[in-house]
Amino acid sequence: MGGRPLIGVSTYLEAGARWGVWELEAVLLPAAYPRLVSRSGGLPALLPPDDPALAPEVVARLDGVVVAGGPDVDPARYGAERTPRCGPPAPERDAWELALIEAALAARVPLLGVCRGMQLLNVALGGTLVQHLDGHAETVGVYGAHPVRPVPGTLYAAIEPDDTSVPTYHHQAVDRLAPGLIPSAHAADGTIEAVELPPAEGWVLGVQWHPEMGTDERVMRALIAAASGGTL
Repeated sequence: MGGRPLIGVSTYLEAGARWGVWELEAVLLPAAYPRLVSRSGGLPALLPPDDPALAPEVVARLDGVVVAGGPDVDPARYGAERTPRCGPPAPERDAWELALIEAALAARVPLLGVCRGMQLLNVALGGTLVQHLDGHAETVGVYGAHPVRPVPGTLYAAIEPDDTSVPTYHHQAVDRLAPGLIPSAHAADGTIEAVELPPAEGWVLGVQWHPEMGTDERVMRALIAAASGGTL
């Protein structure tokens, strides 16, 4: 049909959110996500947690998928015991977003994981996570910044070939990298900051940081180019 590609973005499900006179269960997403999709040439569509069995039907109607940042992945999803510094589980989001990832991979729909989304991609493919990491969130509720270095020859390096300062706010990271995933950027302390699948398996990229909180649109523009059937 032409036109801008439709990009689905996963969302929070909160038991009680307040606006106006209301306090109700709500589907939430920071406005920076749809704004970045729009600025980068896509049409954003919010994907609230739903029946995981519906994920293939949802993904079939999309040109690209973004799994957004958010709460910690339940350690049970990767066979680990919860440690004291791991956050509370979000079972509806875990189930729904794992299904979205599986459906996007199966259908070869371009997929971008942001922070939690990258971590969930690693878990979906058989990897594990560090449940707490110091130094990547400076102040509670405030995004920090640090540089990441691309790995030459990767998809991410083709998008951003130089060291780049990125907006960051996370306390979890990749521990055991899933089979098949390629590390494509690192922080100065060695933390894996981006992962991807080989090009033969489709356009799949995960980043630890929050591109929606910065001014660098290159990662999102690359997703939208892929969703449009184009190149970087």
